[in-house]
Amino acid sequence: DNSYFMSREEQYSDAMKKSVRLVQLLKEHNIEKIDEYQAMLSVIGDNLPIALHNTMWKPTIRDQGNEEQRKKWLPLTENYNLIGTYAQTELGHGTFIRGLETTATYDAKTEEFIVNTPTLTATKWWPGCLGKSSTHAVVMAQLYIKNQCYGLHSFIVQLRSLKDHTPLPGITVGDIGNKVGYETNDNGFLAMDNVRIPRDQMLMKYAQVNADGTYRKPTNPRLTYGAMVLVRATIVSGSATNLAKAATIAVRYSCVRRQTEARPGEPELQVIDYVTQQHKLVPQVATAYAFAWIAHYMMNTYFALYAEIQSGHLGALQELHGISSGLKAFTAETSVAGIEVCRRSCGGHGFSASCGIPNMTPASMSYILIKPLPGARWGVKSAEDLMRPILLVEAFEHRAQRKIIDAARFLESQISQGIDTSEAMNRSGIEFVRCAKAHCHYFIVRNFFQTTALIKCSKEIKEILVTLGVVFALNGIIENSGEFLEDGFANGTQMEFVRDRIPYCYKQLRPNLVGLMDAFAFVDLALNSALGSYDGDVYNRLYNWAKRAPLNKTEVHSSYQKYLQPLLQSKI
Repeated sequence: DNSYFMSREEQYSDAMKKSVRLVQLLKEHNIEKIDEYQAMLSVIGDNLPIALHNTMWKPTIRDQGNEEQRKKWLPLTENYNLIGTYAQTELGHGTFIRGLETTATYDAKTEEFIVNTPTLTATKWWPGCLGKSSTHAVVMAQLYIKNQCYGLHSFIVQLRSLKDHTPLPGITVGDIGNKVGYETNDNGFLAMDNVRIPRDQMLMKYAQVNADGTYRKPTNPRLTYGAMVLVRATIVSGSATNLAKAATIAVRYSCVRRQTEARPGEPELQVIDYVTQQHKLVPQVATAYAFAWIAHYMMNTYFALYAEIQSGHLGALQELHGISSGLKAFTAETSVAGIEVCRRSCGGHGFSASCGIPNMTPASMSYILIKPLPGARWGVKSAEDLMRPILLVEAFEHRAQRKIIDAARFLESQISQGIDTSEAMNRSGIEFVRCAKAHCHYFIVRNFFQTTALIKCSKEIKEILVTLGVVFALNGIIENSGEFLEDGFANGTQMEFVRDRIPYCYKQLRPNLVGLMDAFAFVDLALNSALGSYDGDVYNRLYNWAKRAPLNKTEVHSSYQKYLQPLLQSKI
């Protein structure tokens, strides 16, 4: 917990020390699988300043480099003879990657690319591990050959000397400053002024530039989706982990904290026994499970399809690319909101740094969407029917299908009025977002119950997990009730069933809430929380933590003599 009293520079230095120890363990135990690496990162808890070396740099070299490039760069990567990152986002451009301004112009005379950030807004901004840690970066830049632009391509650019770590000529690189969360990671900026790199440092598995400047385009531009799908799956997993940590802390603390006697003379109730507290926290527990399972599904699906992707069979990749884009945004937004709910549920202590709740700045893919039948009705006849997963999945599927149709009709109506297509797309943006959210929600609900059905466990545990899935689904229905009601699919009576069933599910889950969070197996080191430690010794931890605060090193602070004493002794 000393990290809460560290300066930003001390936090970064401490994280680098942990990074080096992590590398030693990876080498000692020959750990190469991405899921095992992510598990080790979750134990450490910090966002390490070399994290992107394995999660972004290495997969990009492996998936987009040709055989010669992989032979050269992967051994250096795996031996940590260099530290790599991935530089795409710019000061003036984020998700609209076609608008990136960084350029790589080919010089056939020297067989080099000249890399430039020609404007202030072209400066690479936000890439993790860039500011002080990485020696190399995969830089996304617009390829120019003989004044013709061929679009975005990936280039390996060395940033710092391998002898003394100083920036190379033409490289301006640094940390972007303090952020909300992730203080241990050196998110950075990068400007390049006529930086020359050899021709073979353009990743050329799919697109190639010959020595004479002849350009060979990739057979399919979707071939570059693979690395980004893996990254998005990692982000979804990160959203799930952060929400699960927050929920673990809040649930454990709510079991320790007592407040208000139910009847005079009786012990104060555990806060977790208040239905209002359960209504805050149980949905976050359910959401953490839902997101963890969808992240696991995405990872497994990606690796199952990896061989197909590499051989050029891209049918499943396109759909995985689309759903991963939506899930990245959906899970991050939902997790940020859920983490804040967990923080507030801890009362005043939730706003102490010692609370530990993190800040966040988080088989075949194919299935057929059937157009919803006009007048379709939800088959829920009683509150008990809401415990049937098939009916819950049906409701979210209907909503997703109808939102797709609504968005398409809205767009068509705009175009039919003679509005330019690009402007019509802009005006339809709100409908598209609603459509994407509904589709992601359906996808996660469906996956929750599919995963639960496949888990090998006792009947009792399976019933708990199904109930948890029901909580996730029912809260989603209540939060978006208008979209289930507006076309008559659901009715007011059914919504009353939903409202009644939610507290019933909370009651069923209450005895197992701590166990559900313990199943995530977060060690105290990873949580770094006085409120959420496994032993439940909250108040001793809070008191001892406060005593170690830097302001308490002396009985009288130095500002007393300088400012407060003159005021107190003033005769005016």
